[in-house]
Amino acid sequence: MILLLSRWMVVLTAFLVLQSCGEGSSPVDPSAAMLRRAMGGEPASLDPAAAVDNFSVQVIQDLYEGLVQEGPDGEILPAVASSWVVDEAGTKYTFQLRPTARWSNGDQVRAKDFVAAWRRVVDPKVGSPVSSDLRLIAGATAIIAGKSSPNSLGVAAMSDTELVVRLDRPAPYFPQLLAHPSTFPVFSNIAARSHDAKTWVSNGSYVLSGWRTGTRLDLVKNALYWNSENVRIARVQYLIVTDQYAQYAQYRAGQLDITDTIPANALPILRAEQPNEVVIAPYSAVAYYGLNMTGPPLAENLKLRQALAMSIDRRKLVESLGVGQVAAFAIVPPGIWNYTSIPLDWRDLPDSERIAQAKRLYKEAGYSTGETLRLRLLLNSNPSIRQTAILISAMWKEELGVDTTLTEEEFKVFLQSRTDKKRWDVLRLAWNADFNDASNFLDVFRSGSANNDTGYANPTFDATLDMATTTSDSTVRKEMLQNAEKLLLADYAVIPLYFFVSKHLVKPYVIGFKPNSFDRIRSQTLEIAPH
Repeated sequence: MILLLSRWMVVLTAFLVLQSCGEGSSPVDPSAAMLRRAMGGEPASLDPAAAVDNFSVQVIQDLYEGLVQEGPDGEILPAVASSWVVDEAGTKYTFQLRPTARWSNGDQVRAKDFVAAWRRVVDPKVGSPVSSDLRLIAGATAIIAGKSSPNSLGVAAMSDTELVVRLDRPAPYFPQLLAHPSTFPVFSNIAARSHDAKTWVSNGSYVLSGWRTGTRLDLVKNALYWNSENVRIARVQYLIVTDQYAQYAQYRAGQLDITDTIPANALPILRAEQPNEVVIAPYSAVAYYGLNMTGPPLAENLKLRQALAMSIDRRKLVESLGVGQVAAFAIVPPGIWNYTSIPLDWRDLPDSERIAQAKRLYKEAGYSTGETLRLRLLLNSNPSIRQTAILISAMWKEELGVDTTLTEEEFKVFLQSRTDKKRWDVLRLAWNADFNDASNFLDVFRSGSANNDTGYANPTFDATLDMATTTSDSTVRKEMLQNAEKLLLADYAVIPLYFFVSKHLVKPYVIGFKPNSFDRIRSQTLEIAPH
């Protein structure tokens, strides 16, 4: 607490100095305007087939475009595809592509570009972390498992402008999935997939003009984008500012137009003085701790894992975060289409009884004051994530006697370290929806998933998810997915912590900023008014 307050005072002082320096600036010409957006971490990749973190996805959605796009209100709108039809069975989609859709080098965006990109995503030799997103497409599951050739994927270019996609089963949310970067086309020239602005080729509303590692990414309007006349902002700058207090100070000093977080300490002042600039909204995402299921001390000790989960006071946790997060006792967030989670059965226990059970389980697991459990907790460097880790470590220490060592890493390093299970016992993770369906959260924990960092493997869980893919009855499918989530929770391979809200500060001259449940705001939908 002392460190947090001291740091806050330093940043506040810096803000006052910067604010006085920012006064008296000249009016901005909208046609030459630059949008300055903060990001709490650096993108790990700008390759749509490799992007799994939020920072990468946000930038990719400015640089690339798929068959469809999400509108400001979350509706699905035509993009590279001008129209599409679905057959009566709901398993065959025929897309008509715009002849005017162009890559930034002038080449036409063709149906075969989507075929090549999607085959690449499901190819096990590529090892794409987003391959599960394409499981709906006929043949994808067998390809991902290495049992079929990528060429057998149920997608075909009938001509330059006609693409046919076949699904294994009807999926009402399939068009929404097509707005996610995992389905975006990639230019055939492999060199163009590099992050060198000189060779950059993409098909979205912007192109990459520069990337200063650890500092910022610069984007400029793509003059060859088919809808360029409706792109109102000439330049976009993503500024990498990992500290939420630094973001706040820069925003108040006029150096940022949009933040991607808000310090809880600042909310009372902001809500009193600038309520129209505070944008907080529900967000389909969950924060959780993954437990190392591949070795001691956690893999073979169910009671120990349950004790750790039960000893966390989630309500106290979300109160400490202070910006509207919701305590999580399940993995799938509320508000997901055709789904209601069945939470951990001890959710409503009185605190005294919950802690008593946790202590009993801890003792039965073989630990006591004389046999201390020592855990290594790995997390990416971020003030609120660190605050959560410190608080949970204190709860584990107070209630159970656990000694926890925290290891913080810069985000890009963390993305690599999380795959090395020799380095951690507990891993701070989060997942936000790629599309509006419970399977997107549960598929993460399949035994073969590239995103299953815990090493969790339960054949019954996998089989239950597989059965859910074989039915077109939404009620039956819902029950199967609920059964899968119950299995996952009962195995305590993960410890749900809280469901997110999105948190932004947005300058009043930024027009068109509308929050959505995926927290994906494309720069193309925004405009800067004279100010």
